[in-house]
Amino acid sequence: MKVAFATTDGICVDEHFGRAARFSIYEFDAKGFRQAGERVFSGGTRDAAVEGTKGLGAEHDEAAEAKVEKISDCKVVYMTNIGGPSAARLGRRGIMPVKVKEGTAIVDLADALMHTIKNSPPPWMKKLLFFQGKEK
Repeated sequence: MKVAFATTDGICVDEHFGRAARFSIYEFDAKGFRQAGERVFSGGTRDAAVEGTKGLGAEHDEAAEAKVEKISDCKVVYMTNIGGPSAARLGRRGIMPVKVKEGTAIVDLADALMHTIKNSPPPWMKKLLFFQGKEK
């Protein structure tokens, strides 16, 4: 299962979903987790395509949808905040948005998620993990 973390430094979750120009991607399985790359949305520190089209209707919707598409292989996304329309876009793709306190260490969140996976995954996650195990 892939998980995305909205980050500016690759160490902490410190960004709003729409503003995030970078997501660290981690891969989780029954044995543990590992860093599996990044998804970058802008050369700067903020996603200009989403941020710069705010309030422009269809143009903004397209930019936000393109962002969701680029992380659509992830099943969970951690961020400091997210707007309702973007949360709904993620939900329609089967992606769980999780808001956390700014500055929370990615490794701490990954450890906590791994503990949940091993000990008490919620039904949606259990189903996902079961199906992933069948594919391998």
